[in-house]
Formats: sequence, C-alpha cells, structure tokens
Amino acid sequence: MKIKSKTLCLAALLTIGTQVTAAPVPENLYTQQPSITPELAHPGQYPVGVKTLQVVHEKQLNTQTFTSFEDRPLTLEVWYPAAANAATEELATYENVTRLHKPFSLIGTGHRNAQAQKTGQFPLIVLSHGYTGYRTIMYYLGEHLASHGYVVVGIDHTDSTTEDVDFVNSGFSGFPSTLVNRARDQQLVLDYFSQDDSAIADITDTDHAAVIGYSMGGFGAINTIGACYGFNQAGLQRLGFPEDAAKQLIPVFNSCHAGRDEVDSRWQAMIAYAPWGGESSVHDAKSMKTITVPSLYVSGDQDDVSGYENGVKKLFEQTGSKDKYLMVYENARHNIAPHPAPKIAYETDADLGHYIEPSWGNEQLNRINMHMSLAFLDCFVKKDDSKCAYLPKRDNATQVKDSEGKLTQAWPGFPDRWATGIRFYRGANAK
Repeated sequence: MKIKSKTLCLAALLTIGTQVTAAPVPENLYTQQPSITPELAHPGQYPVGVKTLQVVHEKQLNTQTFTSFEDRPLTLEVWYPAAANAATEELATYENVTRLHKPFSLIGTGHRNAQAQKTGQFPLIVLSHGYTGYRTIMYYLGEHLASHGYVVVGIDHTDSTTEDVDFVNSGFSGFPSTLVNRARDQQLVLDYFSQDDSAIADITDTDHAAVIGYSMGGFGAINTIGACYGFNQAGLQRLGFPEDAAKQLIPVFNSCHAGRDEVDSRWQAMIAYAPWGGESSVHDAKSMKTITVPSLYVSGDQDDVSGYENGVKKLFEQTGSKDKYLMVYENARHNIAPHPAPKIAYETDADLGHYIEPSWGNEQLNRINMHMSLAFLDCFVKKDDSKCAYLPKRDNATQVKDSEGKLTQAWPGFPDRWATGIRFYRGANAK
C-alpha cells in the first residue's frame, strides 16, 4: 500500500468585477456549564493544535465502475497536544456545508497550525463520520481528547460527505463507496501516521490506537477491529443495486478487517455511536464473535436509522469482546454524536434533521459523550485503571431516594441529580 501526503494550503481567491458572497460568520455552539458538566468532560492539561492534511490512498477500487483502480484523496483534520505557546496562534474555525449545501463556520477551542508538543507519546484516535457527514462533525470530541493527551484524526470520507452528495437529487450516489471504503479509510489513517515523519507523527503512538465511528463510521469501525461483512444479493438489491450488479459485487463488499488478511493488533479500543448494519445483518455474526478489541456501543433506544433492539443492541450482544459496553440514551433517535446544529440548519427541516434530537439537547449529549469516551479510552488505550472506575456499574443513571430519603449515589463523575434517562450495560465479564 502506498500513501502520499501534502499539507492543505488555503489559496487566496481574487475576484474582479463579480459579486462575492460574504463568508459565514463563525459561530460558537457551546455555553459554559462548569457546575453540571461531568468530571471527565472538562478540558485536559494540554493546549490543542489543529491542522488540516490531505493524503492520497493510491490504487483503490473505483466504486463507479468496479472495473478499475484509482488514487483516493482524503482530507484529514488533526487535533493534537500543542506546545505551551499555542495560544499565540489563531483559534481554529471549521467551515463546512449542510446536507442542502448551505455553508457555515464554527469556532473551536484549538489553535490553527500551532506547534506540536516536542516530547511525549500520545495514542492515535480515528474519528469517522456517518453518511453523509464531514471530518469535523465531532470536533468537540477531537478537541477534548487532544487536550487529554491523544492525537485525534477526523476523516472526510471522499464520496460520502455533505459536500460530495446531492442529497435531494442523488442521495444514494456515495453509498457504494461508503460500503467499500469506510473501514479501509480508517485503517489508512493508522498506516499513514505510522509512516509519516512530521512533528505530529513523531509524538503519535500508533501502537496504541482506537477508532470512533458514528453511524456508517461505526459500520466501518466494527469491520476495522475484526468483523467481516456478510452482504447477500437480496440485501444489496434492497440497498438499490440492480439484480446483476448485486450478484456480481458480493465478493467486493464482503471484506474483513478493513481489507487486511487479519485485524491490525494496534487497535486497542473501538467506540461505535449509532452504528449502522445490525438491522440489515450486514455484519457476519460468526465473525462478530471473534472480536476481542474492547468495545463501547452508544445508541438511542428510538434510533430510526440504525435501529436499537435489532440494530445497535444486537451488535453489542454479538460482539465477542470480554470488555464490551452499551450506553443508551432513552428517547433519543439517531443524532446522538454530531455537534449542535449551526444556525443555517434551522432554515429547513431537511438540514435540521441531520443534527437535532427531539428529547435531548445536543450540547448535553456531547458533554456526556466526552466524559464517557475519555473514561473508556483512558481505561483501555492508556491502561489507566483509575479511569475504568468511571464506567458505571449501576445500569440506570437516574438517582432515587432510599428508605431514609437520601438519594442514591450518582454515576462516577456526574454531579448529583444531573444525569437521568441514560442506561449503561456491561458484558458479563467486562472489567
């Protein structure tokens, strides 16, 4: 496998005699909530740097024709522990478009192109968006984990982003590429940072890596850590493939281990937010039992995209890992992982529906995700047993009064009376 790389440069656009549309005003989507924020959702000790990279995965299958190979470009957003003087660099902004291609800009807490820490080794975390999405749709989590000593890489999955797909007129256009490339893109990031000689790669510990996937990102992550796909002709036809194509393409789609002969042993953990595939049984059940990587599944019990009982919960139950967990947001649907909706998304239901949760605030969801993701990753990637204690042993987050009228203890790290409507389940032999 060959990988090429170059730093993304921002070109100045000179427009003469034409009207220029004003750039979106950057938005801050988050409030300050120190008194009710879970303990591990507070920022860590490191200032955060942010850098955008372009890489090329050479000679990948052309998913338009399925008869040739071509170079596959990927844009990456990298969050990393920065040097102490990072605050002298500008705050990062994240520009993207909604599903209807309306532009927006968001203000982060990291510092654009800040110098990386000169010493230390920080585990690699891969962030993988859904269909459709973009590399910064979980920027809150990228910044947070970097502040606690991780190098985090968000991927723009080519053909599968909000910018790539005309969701109104050709919403299926990027799905074949998603099925083939999602896990391979995740593995590419690990391989790339293992070979690169940049200042960021120098402090990246690729022997201790984890993948976090949302929706189709979770679909890929399950494969990346050891499962195989189990597509059949009828299932591919239900996804829109013509009969002849569905019959011929089964071997193409039914790959294992991100296209490798065996799972990469450097993967130490997986977090799958609302992973797709369980209801369609596209993950081979026998191979699911062979997974050994510690796994945290997160779902809404009303998920109307990936499904819950026969979707995410089924995937959790099928996973063979000793250390496996399932966190469930009661009355939540599918949008449990993205950042809150930008203002422009409120103009149409089609765009707002990509972000909003009817029974939850996205900021609250994000903060719980930050807390639990850090606890899980510190426990299984950094091998910090003290953080394992933050993984709840009582399945219900809601506190109740005992016989003396006193509230039962809150989940570890949660302020009293703050958490309700969340459940946490453990595998029978989980740590």
